[in-house]
Amino acid sequence: MTNMSGEQIQKNERADLLKSAGEESSSPHEHDHSMNGHRRDGGDTTRARLLITLVINLLIPAVQIIGGLYAHSMALLSDAVHNFSDFTALLIAYFAFHIGKKGASPQNTFGYKRAEIFGAVINIALLVAASAFILYEALERLRHPHPVIGEIVIYLAAVGILGNGLSAWLLHRDSKHSLNLRGAFLHMVGDMLTSVLVLLNGIILVFRPWHWLDPLLSFLIVLFILKNCWTILKEATGILMNATPRNLNIEEIKKALQTIPGVCGVHYLHAWNVSSSSIAFSCHVEVTDQLLSKTEPLSENIRHELFHHFGIDHPILQFETAQCGNGGLLCELSCGKQDKPS
Repeated sequence: MTNMSGEQIQKNERADLLKSAGEESSSPHEHDHSMNGHRRDGGDTTRARLLITLVINLLIPAVQIIGGLYAHSMALLSDAVHNFSDFTALLIAYFAFHIGKKGASPQNTFGYKRAEIFGAVINIALLVAASAFILYEALERLRHPHPVIGEIVIYLAAVGILGNGLSAWLLHRDSKHSLNLRGAFLHMVGDMLTSVLVLLNGIILVFRPWHWLDPLLSFLIVLFILKNCWTILKEATGILMNATPRNLNIEEIKKALQTIPGVCGVHYLHAWNVSSSSIAFSCHVEVTDQLLSKTEPLSENIRHELFHHFGIDHPILQFETAQCGNGGLLCELSCGKQDKPS
């Protein structure tokens, strides 16, 4: 219930950005870097809340691992691994925030915004390995049941509920403006609900010696973890492959741009994620033969349309007076077709 689709998250993220942007769209002489999805992530209060959340999500799994080993509860250990995955995700996001502030360079012209994507892939690999270990141990517990101390499970699950609830509260405000923090916020909510399941497991074990319930709950938690991993991996792969963002339809973009007065045609469209919350876009715009300075008002109108209707914050426009190539939607070079030399 907490796994909101990547598409819906991106749509909500951009809706918040567009609402807050108001009339701040770029002037004819500006590039749209000021409107990217990271501009609200740099405040001291955001950094402080991230640090507090990091500390909380380090303490919770540490206590749960110690208690889970003592209580012989695989469900509690599984919850601890899940909570620790959020600590690593938050840590990666925190360092990616600082790396991203380095900005662009001649060697990295888009900056270091994709550091978070590589971090997410590393985090997925660690989670899959941890999930395999949990499954192995849970199967062993099913074949050779161990008595579980329900009272300890209850106490430590309650710690998880309180800690994750506090973390979710700390991240809630910033999650309205940052896709990364919104993902972290949803993880905190998911962890809180997982801890609720572990708490119910502890309560049942106090009154019923159903020791098979503990490893069974571990399977459910692992499925929850792997489902999140698959969702993140698909999104990360799409970004690294420069795939068109899932919530964009370039054919609709082409139709919208061709309705703008002064645009004779649009072709060779590209759209890709610079990072998880920033979209770059390029296209060829066909106009009548005129001075370059005359295209500046048209450029502003196109950028306004792209940002306010499609959430595109990094547009690159190439104006030309004649259609090049076949004038198709996609670039011939990207399709593996090249114009024959004349």
